[in-house]
Amino acid sequence: MPEPVDPDPRPYGRRTFLGVVALGLTSLAWGGPAWNRLSSLVGPATAALPFLGSLPSLTGGWRIYTVSWPMPTFDPDTWRLEIGGLVERKLELTYDDLRALPRAEQTSDFHCVTGWTVENVRWAGVRFQDLLEAAHPLPEAKAVEFISAEFPYVDTLTLEQAFLPDSMLAYEMDGAPLSRPHGAPARAVIPRMYGYKGVKWVKKIVVTEEAFDGFWEKRGYDRDAWVGHSNDYG
Repeated sequence: MPEPVDPDPRPYGRRTFLGVVALGLTSLAWGGPAWNRLSSLVGPATAALPFLGSLPSLTGGWRIYTVSWPMPTFDPDTWRLEIGGLVERKLELTYDDLRALPRAEQTSDFHCVTGWTVENVRWAGVRFQDLLEAAHPLPEAKAVEFISAEFPYVDTLTLEQAFLPDSMLAYEMDGAPLSRPHGAPARAVIPRMYGYKGVKWVKKIVVTEEAFDGFWEKRGYDRDAWVGHSNDYG
């Protein structure tokens, strides 16, 4: 008897994403041996997926996803944020340097492409325009790449998207420095886009000529992840 065909043509759509989480990935202690066992049970299509851990918050409605193990750690004495690519001046910022830049604060909702939302999240950080100003992007610069310490997670935005008035590189959430699960010390926040665009554990920003597919876009999600108007929503 032939296997049923999933009508979602994406190689790793919301259905698979939710299905994998439902199979018991509800703890970040869930490790490699269990993943290998699951891969042998569900077949080669799902076996090709990355490690996926999910940790539900007891208070805020968050689901913390990680695609590699363990989550990156943060040492404020040694951490550096590199800014390079199509810029006149390459930068290397310490944690104190980052926090000394013009501070921005906002309250916005966080939307995950899998269907859940956390409302009224209080963020503090640096607007991307202020962050890139000292590096001075070259005239041919049109996009920016965010590289996470969580290898191989990367994603991109056009400069127009990065310079939206509510987009930022955040280092605080709800009045406290970012925790490790939320991307300490710094993560991208783009409230008008789904959460997979908000790269956590950012360690490097590269200014480029054009945007390209990041980690999840290579697995079938939309590059322009507008809330309510992408990924088959709307």
